Amino acid sequence: MARDYYEVLGIRKEATEEEVKKAYKKAAMRWHPDKNRDRQEEAEKKFKEIAEAYDVLSDPEKRKVYDQYGEEGLKGGIPAGNAEGMPGGFTRYEFRGDPNEIFKNFFGNSGFGGFGFGGDDVFSSFEFGGGPKFFPHRSGAHSSFPMGGESKKRPHVVDLNLSLEELYTGITKKLRISRKTKTPGRSAQNIFDINVRPGWKAGTKITFEGEGDEEAAGQAQDVVFVVKEKPHDIFTRSGSNLIYRKKAVPLVDALTGFKFNLQTLDKRTLEIEVKDVVSPNYRRVIRGEGMPVSKEPGKRGDLIIEFEVLFPQSLSEDSKLKIRQAFGRSTEGYARNKAGA
Repeated sequence: MARDYYEVLGIRKEATEEEVKKAYKKAAMRWHPDKNRDRQEEAEKKFKEIAEAYDVLSDPEKRKVYDQYGEEGLKGGIPAGNAEGMPGGFTRYEFRGDPNEIFKNFFGNSGFGGFGFGGDDVFSSFEFGGGPKFFPHRSGAHSSFPMGGESKKRPHVVDLNLSLEELYTGITKKLRISRKTKTPGRSAQNIFDINVRPGWKAGTKITFEGEGDEEAAGQAQDVVFVVKEKPHDIFTRSGSNLIYRKKAVPLVDALTGFKFNLQTLDKRTLEIEVKDVVSPNYRRVIRGEGMPVSKEPGKRGDLIIEFEVLFPQSLSEDSKLKIRQAFGRSTEGYARNKAGA
């Protein structure tokens, strides 16, 4: 089945050269194999298709042939007697380019580093300006990355507030942004899908290039979402580890052992058994029950449980004697002292 290069890049047939470039950049960042390791084979295929579509639509001669005869005419040759007005010397097309080289021509050798890739269906609204509104849906770039180079304009930074549960399991956030357009008194609303990957950390940045306020010169702000982690009632995050602070333990349990249940961020129940004597600084480590590691699918940090031993506020004399006996301590001197008191 013939491919529609315009559909591959998500643009209209009348798209300008600049629109073709912009569409390539978004699509290539979305489908770069390094960013889609959980579906590597599909990403490599898409990444190559995107490069081929750009190779054709960015070249006026190839694009002219494709527009008139489609992929079949482009690759199989122009039908006899129909070459009038076609570029002179045009031969059959075959994509021989390197998708990675095309990508580097746009972004250099910048890697994806510590930037995020990115489910609520509820809109969060961020308003840039007022006026009449319309709603193009930005689904072509779930997340993107600052790739170096000078920004066209100071970016508009928006906090993306996420709970620890959302950062643990992953989620898709729909975000609606109103931005100024070049037309005075008119604004547009863009809807962004951000795929939050399990394990993202506070400070992760998701950049949508050129989707902010427009300027008369044709440039537009980048919109940068920055992950902020909401405080949690039970857990504290430390890198990829989770810390459960101050599990209160009565002294008798701290000395003799105990069990308790703990609900994880994904609603599982862990049964924790402690057989050790729990001292005031005792910590229990549960391997692999911490936060996901976003760059290493399937790997998780640890869950660290800190304990607080609850001492009784008072003890009867009889209880004190029994405790001394239980610990093998002499009670003779203690008993005489108490008798003479």
